[in-house]
Amino acid sequence: MPVLTAKGLTKSFGPRVILDGVDLAIERGERVGLVGINGGGKSTLARIVAGAMEPDAGEVVPRRDAVIEYLAQEPRFDPDLTAEQVVRSGLELWVAARDRHAAISARLGEAAGEAGADLEGLLAEQAEAAAEVERLGGWDRDHVVVSTLTHLGVPDPAQRFGDMSGGEKRRTALARLLVREPDLAILDEPTNHLDTETIEWLEQYLSSRYRGALLLITHDRYVLDRVVTRTFEIDRGQLYTYAGGWSAYLEAKAERQALQARTEANRQKFVQQELEWLRRSPSARTTKQKARVQRAEAAASERGPGSDRTAALQLETTRLGKTILELRELVVDVAGRRLVDGLELQLQRGDRVGIVGPNGAGKTSLLRVVTGELEPAGGEVVIGKNTRFTYFDQARRGLENEATVWENVAGQREKLQVGDRAMDVRSYMARFLFAPERLREKVGALSGGERARVLLAKLLLQPANVLLLDEPTNDLDVATLGALEEMILEANVTALIVSHDRYFLDRVATSILDFEGEGRVVRYVGNYDVFRRLKQQRRAAAASEAAEVAKAAAAKAAPAKKKAGLSWKEKRELEGMVEAIEVAEAKLEELDAVLADPATYAERGDEVPALTAERDAAAAAVEQLMERWEALEAKRD
Repeated sequence: MPVLTAKGLTKSFGPRVILDGVDLAIERGERVGLVGINGGGKSTLARIVAGAMEPDAGEVVPRRDAVIEYLAQEPRFDPDLTAEQVVRSGLELWVAARDRHAAISARLGEAAGEAGADLEGLLAEQAEAAAEVERLGGWDRDHVVVSTLTHLGVPDPAQRFGDMSGGEKRRTALARLLVREPDLAILDEPTNHLDTETIEWLEQYLSSRYRGALLLITHDRYVLDRVVTRTFEIDRGQLYTYAGGWSAYLEAKAERQALQARTEANRQKFVQQELEWLRRSPSARTTKQKARVQRAEAAASERGPGSDRTAALQLETTRLGKTILELRELVVDVAGRRLVDGLELQLQRGDRVGIVGPNGAGKTSLLRVVTGELEPAGGEVVIGKNTRFTYFDQARRGLENEATVWENVAGQREKLQVGDRAMDVRSYMARFLFAPERLREKVGALSGGERARVLLAKLLLQPANVLLLDEPTNDLDVATLGALEEMILEANVTALIVSHDRYFLDRVATSILDFEGEGRVVRYVGNYDVFRRLKQQRRAAAASEAAEVAKAAAAKAAPAKKKAGLSWKEKRELEGMVEAIEVAEAKLEELDAVLADPATYAERGDEVPALTAERDAAAAAVEQLMERWEALEAKRD
């Protein structure tokens, strides 16, 4: 049963058609990924489905009793509420059901002694309220509020919402949504502002614990592969549906495009043949051939499938010297906290160091120290005389919101110097998927991904040989991410990259710098997957070593026990043990001799089973006596 259906959704912004008659249905409990290029309509469709935006035409029809929650990119709650109060507000349906059950139970207790009370009716209401509590998550849900906040990296439940950073507000809103457990959750880039460990927790939660349906917009390709069961793609206003996650989507899309290409080739061939016929045949002007002419005109007027628009990124590099960047015993303090303590790092040509760790651990502060924005508390930063940085910062500070796309990238120029040639601004911006008519739009009106493309276009005009990338994957669509990856790999770029995108780091990183907290930063050689395995092995080894140390300490601390000698009774037992063993062995030998005599079977055949059992018992007695003798001898020694 669908939790929501939509029919004929249309939405335009000026001359741009974003959605062109989109139909969709989301089934109860299924997990749908929504992909497409930045500015292609993903967030617009999500807001329309959530009821936060009206379509120009079409309708959205949710199931009558469905609860639908939308994680907006900029959540808004009462600024005076604490994080815990914001999240707890998501439990209002559960609280109402629990209170209703308590009220009915109280009425039932009062009515038990009343004559003529409708006990059956009250019992039915109580059962209905109990079922509602169970449907909404069970009887004990208070603990999940703080637990979910902690998992999502909000350590202080008492912090005011108004005092939080943008990332903390998003994480708090996400915690509220997860605790609420709606029938349909619409998540727009939920992994932004999350560190890698938190993303892995969220990935596990959504795939195994979350019970509702999910519409998920994310650039995280691992999340799309591991959580999603169906993929929607928005392409030029149309919605395409594919079974499975990211990998399955890529395969199915390639097949669709191959089919479209074959169909288009056949159409072009047909049109060419008909045009040739029209040119050489006077009979084409006769009434008899009118239908054929109409078919040719119709085929010629058809719009062929558009090719995928992919950003074309190119870095103009300059020559690197022998020394690129060295951090010697670097110490970084911010607001009285030690973030980096004694870091040694020497950057070589082609090194691409992925930087990971919890939010607030000091990853961005490290880049600011490298660029000179922040003074180190100790140690030394050595920058080669030929080193030229390009800094793509997380806040996208290089952009002016009130200026147009053109002005941000080119100022008032009509031509740009790109490498060794002059290039028209329109042609250059086409590399970044901006049509000429969009270059006069203000940057503040663009989507997050479009803003990131504008900043890339601006920065890549500057010749550089070392990239400093702070969360470059935030808001970028996967096609642009792929283009950025290809540029980094093809140019063998040297870079420091702060990123929570595991797929991105798996493709481009040659080593990982892990901020473990309390100033400790450890470098692992390899990509993210290698780092994760090595870190797990290191943690397991450390845990094992700690257990051994604790065991040794406990043994050392325990008072030595004095060996107890034989008691008087045990001494007497030991003195007679040899004789007892000899008697038992003699008995066993006697029984063995009887059972070895053929006459026994001829004359006493009916006694053989009992004799065999007696012999086995005698053998067991000998064995027990021997074990007891050895134990007493050991105790005496």
